[in-house]
Amino acid sequence: MPLTVVVGGQYGSEGKGKMVSYLASRAPAETLVVRCGGSNAGHTAEGPRRKALLRQLPSGAVFDDCRLFLAAGMQLDIDVLRAEIQQLAISADRLTIDPNAVVIDAQARELEQGQELLGRVASTMTGTGGAVARKVLRARDLTLARDVPDLAPYLGDVSEQLWHGLVAGRQVIVEGTQGLGLSLHHGEYPFATSRDTSAAAFLSECGVPPTAVTEVIVVLRTYPIRVGGNSGPLYNEISWQSLQERSGYPVALAEYTTVTGRLRRVAEFDWALAEKAVRINQPTALAIHGLDYVNYQDLGCRSFPALSERSQQFVGGLETRLGVPAPYLFTGPDGEALIDRAAHSAYLHERRATQAAAA
Repeated sequence: MPLTVVVGGQYGSEGKGKMVSYLASRAPAETLVVRCGGSNAGHTAEGPRRKALLRQLPSGAVFDDCRLFLAAGMQLDIDVLRAEIQQLAISADRLTIDPNAVVIDAQARELEQGQELLGRVASTMTGTGGAVARKVLRARDLTLARDVPDLAPYLGDVSEQLWHGLVAGRQVIVEGTQGLGLSLHHGEYPFATSRDTSAAAFLSECGVPPTAVTEVIVVLRTYPIRVGGNSGPLYNEISWQSLQERSGYPVALAEYTTVTGRLRRVAEFDWALAEKAVRINQPTALAIHGLDYVNYQDLGCRSFPALSERSQQFVGGLETRLGVPAPYLFTGPDGEALIDRAAHSAYLHERRATQAAAA
């Protein structure tokens, strides 16, 4: 029963969508990909013939042979969801939406506006947190997926279908949202999102038992980012200009959020946060995004031996300090700019033996 959970180890935008896309691309036919979260976080999905910026559908949506699931713990923006289904021509036999997923409505958005979340914690103001709160309060006028007529063809018990898939030996990928640093419980409250963002929490949202997990992948950036504005602490924050100078990039660097279009904040690697993400999630593997930010010469590199000494030292130091192998290395914004050391069994055997000896 192969079950992989992909989670972020920082403040979101670590490259989880690209990681899930890659896993889906090499998985057997009819891989099951389930999405958690709401419309407040975007993710980039990259397939062989198309690329999509998504807020609701799983990253497996760009692969025709993937079955897609929206978990019971999700918050649905119906307009966004409909647009993504239409954009990617997703048929009802490919997508299952749990009837208990909550719908983001006007009341949810008004609830967030009344709490002035934009100014206080730089909320995306999508109504995601408001929908979570209304579901917890069991609001009398709450709308669930089962209450939306045109979603009827897609409705199904996600937990049950995922379990049947696991029993049948299907590959299941759970795509988490945001990052551990934004966890409502384990982040720096109140500068947090409206949910827990750990692997355990995502399994709960999907209704999948933790004993079924075979792999947990924590995705980290070489230089973590946060949404712009009063979004909370970002230790050792630097400017994009400083990062450009450090990396040797020949053009100005800047990144903007998918949902709000705000300029993101950027900082040096936070070891304490990474160690916390590893402690709470206990990953079997790490994926590192942004080695081209360590050294521009590594942009698009597809081989570990071809990486610069600076990037190799960063990866080696990270594996040693965190005690987890880092087989997946992204060397640029393009999803194909990836070094997959996991394809070499000798590498993983060596790293896991070292990890076991250290324990």
